[in-house]
Amino acid sequence: MANITLVSEYNCFGGKVRFYTHQSTACKAPMRFSVYLPPQAESHKVPVLYFLSGLTCTEENFMVKAGAQRYAAESGLMLVVPDTSPRNTGISGEDDDWDLGTGAGFYVDTTRSPWKQHYQMYSYVIEELPQIIAENFPVKSDRQGIFGHSMGGHGALVCALRNPKKYLSVSAFSPIAAPMQCPWGEKAFSHYLGSDREIWRAYDATELVQTANYHSPILIDQGTADNFLANQLLPDKFAQACEKAGQPLTLRMQAGYDHSYYFIATFMRDHIIEHHAPILHQ
Repeated sequence: MANITLVSEYNCFGGKVRFYTHQSTACKAPMRFSVYLPPQAESHKVPVLYFLSGLTCTEENFMVKAGAQRYAAESGLMLVVPDTSPRNTGISGEDDDWDLGTGAGFYVDTTRSPWKQHYQMYSYVIEELPQIIAENFPVKSDRQGIFGHSMGGHGALVCALRNPKKYLSVSAFSPIAAPMQCPWGEKAFSHYLGSDREIWRAYDATELVQTANYHSPILIDQGTADNFLANQLLPDKFAQACEKAGQPLTLRMQAGYDHSYYFIATFMRDHIIEHHAPILHQ
């Protein structure tokens, strides 16, 4: 059993918000994550919903800003939020750019030096962290869903499309939906994965959905006033790929909303109560 250390705990909507640290075998570094245990978890095992955060975020942003605990308590879902990257690894330049290195792991398993020793976020999210959760918390490990925001929306879509048996449901807020076609993705992938763009396809939702045959409808909310919409997020590219592949997608363009947690909080109920909970409780 993995050795995890409780850092802090808070009562919230009849359940518990907790923050943990542990030594990651995937990332070969200390990692942090947060959980929300709904009140139902005191008496029986519950499904688990993972949230992947965006650039510069930690395991704390979502728990503080998204307003998700109310709906997780109502629906009897455990929430799990990993940090967005390893930290303080000693890699030269890891803190130089806000969109590369610390806080910008992009949920990939890096293959290039100096990143490859520690930045193995894909394996951490889909393998190591779920094992830790299963060993330490009262969860139904066969009832997992995943969602995320921006870089984390990209991560959620990729994790679900590549692992449909692991994730029964998936949704995203303003995801980086076609990273091979935007500056953020091109920068991260070239540094983390090298120059072979064929390798990049394994971490691009727009590419993956064309052959994934994912079993459940996908929900995406995107604000029309998002400053990153036109150049970085490209949900239209993903929507076109879904239509071509016959993948059910609900892409909701929310008028006047931006890229912030105010936007996320506004539509959090729809994602948890209306989208994930019915699937995870089937």
